[in-house]
Amino acid sequence: MITNRIKEIREIKGYTQIDLASMVQVSRQTIISLEKGSYNPTLELAFKISIALDANINDIFMMEDEK
Repeated sequence: MITNRIKEIREIKGYTQIDLASMVQVSRQTIISLEKGSYNPTLELAFKISIALDANINDIFMMEDEK
């Protein structure tokens, strides 16, 4: 299972969901789905988010152990 800190980091940076969506060229609904954990991004989108948030990809996305 992949978890993420998109919402936390986005809010620290002062971006709205619309801002981030525009920066990575996806819909606001995609950002909502990512933040809720109901959608896992493609590798390309994960890198775009990392660049947009100026954060290491490993600080945004984490692999959780399945038990």
